[in-house]
Amino acid sequence: MAQTVTECLSAGTDSVNLIDGVKAGSWDVERMTQTEINEMVQRNVDHLEIILEYAPVDSDDDTPDIAGAASNLKTTHVAAVTTGTDYIAAN
Repeated sequence: MAQTVTECLSAGTDSVNLIDGVKAGSWDVERMTQTEINEMVQRNVDHLEIILEYAPVDSDDDTPDIAGAASNLKTTHVAAVTTGTDYIAAN
């Protein structure tokens, strides 16, 4: 059975939480270098960008159309990409 837009976005919630937690200082990064933290944040930004680009290639493709979904469904994911990108640039 194909995943829905909601299910795919739900799968990205861990990445949203990680990025937001690192930015807020509540994510445990005590034993990590700044380079390692930035790499971790980048992996999660990349993951979210991939999810946000999901779209069927034709009418037979059951890939959920996240790229075409209403923006209010993906607000936190788009914001986390921006937050992560800004965090890496600042650190």
